[in-house]
Amino acid sequence: MQTLSTAQATVSMLEVNGIDTLFCLPGVQNDPFFDALYDRTNAIRPIHARHEQACAYMALGYSMAAGRPSAYVVVPGPGFLNTTAALSTAYAVNAPVLALTGQIQQSMIGRNVGLLHELPDQLSIMRGLTKWADRIPSPAAAPGLVNEAFRRLLSGRQRPVGLECAMDTWARRAPVQLIATPAVADPCPVDEEAVERAAKLLGGAKRPLIVVGGGAQHAGEYVQRIAEMVEAPVMTGRMGQGVIDGRHRLSVTAPAGYRFWGEADVVLAVGTRLQPQQQNWGMDDALKIIRIDVDSEELDRQHKPEIGIVGDAASTLKALADRLGKHNAKRNGRADEVAEIKAAANKKIHDTLAPQITYLEAIRKALPDDGILVDELTQMGYAARFAYPTYKPRTFLSTGYQGTLGWGYATSLGAKVAKPDTAVVSISGDGGFLFTAMEMATAAQHGIGVVAVVFSDGAYGNVRRIQQQSFNNRTIASDLRNPDFVKMGESFGLESVRVKSPDELGAAISRGISRGGPMLIDCPVGQLPDPWPLVQLPRIRPRKS
Repeated sequence: MQTLSTAQATVSMLEVNGIDTLFCLPGVQNDPFFDALYDRTNAIRPIHARHEQACAYMALGYSMAAGRPSAYVVVPGPGFLNTTAALSTAYAVNAPVLALTGQIQQSMIGRNVGLLHELPDQLSIMRGLTKWADRIPSPAAAPGLVNEAFRRLLSGRQRPVGLECAMDTWARRAPVQLIATPAVADPCPVDEEAVERAAKLLGGAKRPLIVVGGGAQHAGEYVQRIAEMVEAPVMTGRMGQGVIDGRHRLSVTAPAGYRFWGEADVVLAVGTRLQPQQQNWGMDDALKIIRIDVDSEELDRQHKPEIGIVGDAASTLKALADRLGKHNAKRNGRADEVAEIKAAANKKIHDTLAPQITYLEAIRKALPDDGILVDELTQMGYAARFAYPTYKPRTFLSTGYQGTLGWGYATSLGAKVAKPDTAVVSISGDGGFLFTAMEMATAAQHGIGVVAVVFSDGAYGNVRRIQQQSFNNRTIASDLRNPDFVKMGESFGLESVRVKSPDELGAAISRGISRGGPMLIDCPVGQLPDPWPLVQLPRIRPRKS
């Protein structure tokens, strides 16, 4: 038992639970917290940003790249509200991010007296964007609540959690019993009976297909093992990119996966919502689906699967692979079929989106195999989701269904902090980049060596093209007036260059990676081919007679 402030107890428990970096923006409601953090900076590095949104985006990038919990701390009210786009994105992509916020004086919470940064009910807002949130009421309660936050971060479906603490409670001192061990995830046993049924169904399939999402990022070894046993193509949606090596003969992205979906008799879906496939591509009685997901509510949210298995992807797939051999049938000619469909889909992608593909090929060539690419809501990013080969898990970071414009640059900074020895490249449009462009100051101050590429076309390009195509060229609110990005980057102290071709882009990225410092590359482009015909694919099941 020690006499500690609430802030000291909280910082100690963050350290116990493995937090080595706090993305932050200080303010008066959190002054006692930062005073406590001052004594622990040998263990927890504070990285302060220029806007609260970047604190949360950086925590998100850290978590996605490292595959473990991260944390940010901001003031309440507008400070917290500035982080909610990132928090909702963390929820969408199942990232274990701890949102730690201050509060007004504890006795004033909920009284609407008009204190600085007061909200009517901040905790309710936080609970609406996380899987769990609570308030720390006292020093003695802090260790248990912090460990509970981490237990929930680690257990089941990983999503963000939140804690808030009143400004006077941070400073309050009392006897505290710290917890010596970090939180652990709740056990998630393998459903052996369901795995056996799945092995029989998958083993007897003639045209199996595997679909993986972000929930399979740690299970690639077993995904590949099963795929090779049953000769099944593995469709890696954007959150599933990297689960298996994109160069593997069975790895396919959505355009080829669409063809396989139309002909499959059994689909093994692992850690994926399976939303576009079930809702857009279609279902029929001839298609049997096996779903593995750690979230029991996800299994039949859209359609009831033939077999639903609640469990961790890696341990469940290992059990499935061990049982599959005795049930597995031969599939003559399947390998040739997969190769043919994959080649045809890749040719269509290249023929349709040649300008984007040449730039993506240059980026891929410049990045090492384990290099991380952070995409954006931009013409290059849309294409990257199915045309950029990803070789390793957690090396293609995307916003999932949230589609968060402007997330890319700040998120890439967090990924680089998590993986300081790994090359990190972010790709943005000129619209999205300016959402967090001020964080070039953060990159320079903290030495965060991200190579940022801005594909500038002077417009919200997707909006403008839709207006041109669907609204008789009645363009409105889509043109942009940009700064000189090179001069802008240089003013922050970044090496900054302008390139005019894919070859120049690749060379600039390679130079930026080798030098190690933050870099900005402006890459002007014209209007690019429309990627949406390859994204919004029509219904393919049931087949029309």
